[in-house]
Amino acid sequence: MLILSQDVDLQPISQEVILQTVNIDDIQSLLGVMPRHIASQIARENDNGNLLEIVLDLGRLPEARFPDREVFLGDREVSEEDIQYVTSRIGAFSGDNRAGLTRTLHRISAIRNREGKIVGLTCRVGRAVMGTARIIQDLVETGKNVLLMGPPGIGKTTILRETARVLADDAKKRVIVVDTSNEIAGDGDIPHPAIGHARRMQVPTPTLQHAVMIEAVENHMPEVIIIDEIGTSLEADAARTIAERGVQLVGTAHGNSLENLLMNPTLSDLIGGIQTVTLGDEEARRRRTQKSVLERKAPPTFDIVVEIQERYKVLVHPDCKLAVDSLLHGQRTQSEIRWLDQNGNVIREQSIASGEQRGRPASKKQKLRVYLFGINRPILEQAANEKGLDVDIVNDLRYSNLLITTKNYFRRKPQTIRDAEMQGIPVYAIRGNSLQQLRHCLDTIYTGPHDEMVDSALDEALHAIEDVKNGRGEVELSPQNAFIRKLQHMLAERHDVISRSSGKEPERRVRILNQ
Repeated sequence: MLILSQDVDLQPISQEVILQTVNIDDIQSLLGVMPRHIASQIARENDNGNLLEIVLDLGRLPEARFPDREVFLGDREVSEEDIQYVTSRIGAFSGDNRAGLTRTLHRISAIRNREGKIVGLTCRVGRAVMGTARIIQDLVETGKNVLLMGPPGIGKTTILRETARVLADDAKKRVIVVDTSNEIAGDGDIPHPAIGHARRMQVPTPTLQHAVMIEAVENHMPEVIIIDEIGTSLEADAARTIAERGVQLVGTAHGNSLENLLMNPTLSDLIGGIQTVTLGDEEARRRRTQKSVLERKAPPTFDIVVEIQERYKVLVHPDCKLAVDSLLHGQRTQSEIRWLDQNGNVIREQSIASGEQRGRPASKKQKLRVYLFGINRPILEQAANEKGLDVDIVNDLRYSNLLITTKNYFRRKPQTIRDAEMQGIPVYAIRGNSLQQLRHCLDTIYTGPHDEMVDSALDEALHAIEDVKNGRGEVELSPQNAFIRKLQHMLAERHDVISRSSGKEPERRVRILNQ
């Protein structure tokens, strides 16, 4: 059985959300630094005004990327002269190989060869969009520390930029933006008007971001610090220092979800960190768990975690401490799905817990909205009726909270299955399109791994860790599902040994190795 994505209670999201765009013609500034033959092609393709980025790689065709497509721009390969034309018209590249255009939000990132010569450029379009912070405005206005997470290009920085303006202009707070790559407030000495009356501190080199964070608090008496891309242990320590001084922190971090962050040894302290605790016999019996368990190490730096799943759609963990504890204990916790409708109104719905649905089984009272791919509908309906389950088979992937397919289809990775994984919809792959297989699939969805299975798997991992530390080169564990493998990786990390996953589902397993 393959459980390949996290479960979220999806609702259809309109792509026509009505929001006011600031400096909508700013795209002309970016086109102005492009070679004429490339700029003219982009202008023709960008009829909807939704260009994301332009990619120029030496010896390849120039490419324009949009949310739903990628387009080659003509039939003329990018030359050294083309790259030189662009670089001579933009600002200087900083230590992280990023440059910009003065008083715009566009960002140009360089790819260099071994000699340091630029052989590729990624030119990302920067937009200031009024209203994007509305989806989390009530959260940031509480004064609590808010962490935004999500994959690259999904809009974290856009929301962060608008949040700075809302807190500075509407809430009348003293806001300082720590701007490492000039991505929040634009290039040049004068900040982009998109951040309102918030002040901006530039960072001379990415390695000094943590120092500028502390300097902002010590020298300028802010009420709020805005920081993009917390990515090192020094920055995580600086964030905790800021929070301990009573300054509100709103920032972003690498990772797509709370679990990803929890498994990141560098950044997990942002949400409290994890440690292995050995319980006494009586406490283990009271908890009905094994003696060695994972616990949160400290109070989280951030009170609220927001996972950005799509543009204008987020999953909110309103109590980070409770959410982390629930994940570590394999329990469910309530979170909230939010999205903007086509009129820009915030719609909210309580999410199906964030355990496994992130690792835990579904309740029989929970209605499944299933999208079938290569699965016989009458057979699934028969299996559901036999078990008395409320299963709704939908014809639109956006309305589903589960996709069932066969292993043959899953191995081919057609677009529908890739779309489901991108949207966070769990994918269950079964061996064959039979009544027996579908019965077993529904049993797995509604019952999931038993607690004793989790305990046994973690015990096996602990014994393997001990064996490896005593000189055994490598220990291969029994096959487990994705949720249990995550727990085994966490144990290995906390015991300073290496762990890797190998094999294909359903035989995928963890291997424990010494450092």
